[in-house]
Amino acid sequence: MGDKVDDLPRLDKAQRDVVMLGIATAAIILFVGIGGTVMPQVARHWLDSSATPPDTALVNALLLNIALIIFGWRRYVDLRKEIEQRREAEEQARHLSQIDPLTGCLNRRCATEKMMNALAAIGDTQYAAGFVMIDLDGFKEINDTNGHQAGDEVLLEVSRRLKSMTPPGGDCARLGGDEFAFIMPLVKDDPDSLELWACEMTGNIARPIDTEVGSLEVTISVGIAVHRPEEPIENLETAARKLMRRADLAMYQAKKEGRNRFCWFDLSMEAEARIRREMETAIRAGLERGEFTPHYEQQIDLETGQLVGFEMLARWHSAELGEVSPDIFIPIAENCGLIGPLSEMLIRRALIDAQSWSPSLTLSINISPVQLRDPWLPQKLLKLLLGSDFPPHRLDVEISEACLQENLAAVQTMIVSLKNLGVRVSLDDFGTGFSTLTQLRTLPFDRVKIDKSFVGELRRVAQASPELMHNREQQDHIVNTLVSLGQGLQIPITAEGIEDASILETLRGMGEMKGQGYLYGKPEDAAAVVKRLSELDLLAENAVATGAQPAPDPDHRKSA
Repeated sequence: MGDKVDDLPRLDKAQRDVVMLGIATAAIILFVGIGGTVMPQVARHWLDSSATPPDTALVNALLLNIALIIFGWRRYVDLRKEIEQRREAEEQARHLSQIDPLTGCLNRRCATEKMMNALAAIGDTQYAAGFVMIDLDGFKEINDTNGHQAGDEVLLEVSRRLKSMTPPGGDCARLGGDEFAFIMPLVKDDPDSLELWACEMTGNIARPIDTEVGSLEVTISVGIAVHRPEEPIENLETAARKLMRRADLAMYQAKKEGRNRFCWFDLSMEAEARIRREMETAIRAGLERGEFTPHYEQQIDLETGQLVGFEMLARWHSAELGEVSPDIFIPIAENCGLIGPLSEMLIRRALIDAQSWSPSLTLSINISPVQLRDPWLPQKLLKLLLGSDFPPHRLDVEISEACLQENLAAVQTMIVSLKNLGVRVSLDDFGTGFSTLTQLRTLPFDRVKIDKSFVGELRRVAQASPELMHNREQQDHIVNTLVSLGQGLQIPITAEGIEDASILETLRGMGEMKGQGYLYGKPEDAAAVVKRLSELDLLAENAVATGAQPAPDPDHRKSA
């Protein structure tokens, strides 16, 4: 609508110019006609004063014609200048509409058009069209830690390096944020040269970048998709977007495989993406229908064998898909932004369930790394605690060790905020995330949980081969080291993955700790937990009737 309004003054001006052109043309015709009559009379009268003077009306008409011709000519010159200026402005606007203002690369819109042109040029030739998607690894952390000015410097240097590696006939584009791309013609029977170029590119970008805050390092994940001449094209724009989407899938596969690498598109990636979309839809529907439920795994004091608490675990029985493993639906929920609502719903139900338990029992919940980035997480957790009237000191928030590698300062702030609520905070998956001794001393964890991948190997193997015995001794040594480290820092220990009596026997010889695993039973729903606690006389109503008091906090740090 705005373009149409802007065009109205131009249309009126053009109409006036047409009228002026008509007037000027008529003036020239009249000048020729009148001039042929008046000019001889003027000449005769100028040479002979006694001659009859020219007709005054005709002389005035001639002068008016001359004025109109001069005015028309000047207007024509001005119009030519205006048209030229307008053409230059439109050309500049067109150029700016295709260029990313920060890096000077093509923008997303122009990249799509270039991709369409590349596909249209394939024909039956020996060439193919390729799209290379590039994403900077960890760029958000660079921005958050060093500021957006340093982030812009990194983007400028990365774009300069990428443009310097643009193949002949190719184009470099910035699609937005920290995403770049190449549109390039390829020889369809020569994939090796493209792989060599991709290896060189990833190595070139990985070199340190000098910024105002010092030297920074960034790597890239690269996805490559190729459209070959034998593949039919019904619509150029559809084909271009499809190729770009395939390169995007390959890029995310490169990230999953460890980053700082390239990956070719494979049809299985498209099938996986379709399944993920279907799963995301099913998760949304499952949340609305209340299909997700909390289950509870027992936590046992290994020294006394007494039940001391439960860990809440998410379970999903889908109406369409049946039982879905948490290993499947939790990563998808994290990627599509549903982990927050899902976790809050489960925590709310778990806090209500735990109200019927004895005050001596604790409840452990897992917090996703995605949730840990939410600055409002402590406030949300406080709202859940107040809404369920659940004592904060009975709640244990478990944070994965991998979170410490993302942003230690932010994690430390979050842990302090959570502890200010009165809840306990545990380090989950201890031993898998390469946390340092300094981190463990700095962060105020109340407990560490040794990952089940280490604990599960502590089996007593009768008449085992020397090789198996050697492996077992290694696992014993690893777990013993982790336990000793926790004890040295005066942090209580929980061992996950206790599946048989031999593991339990080994762990008991390593010192005081809690334990959990299938040896004590699989995770149970709320009704089964109530039945178990009733048999153990560990329900809240029983505790009130007998006047039992809440057990002292077993996770306090012991003095040296």
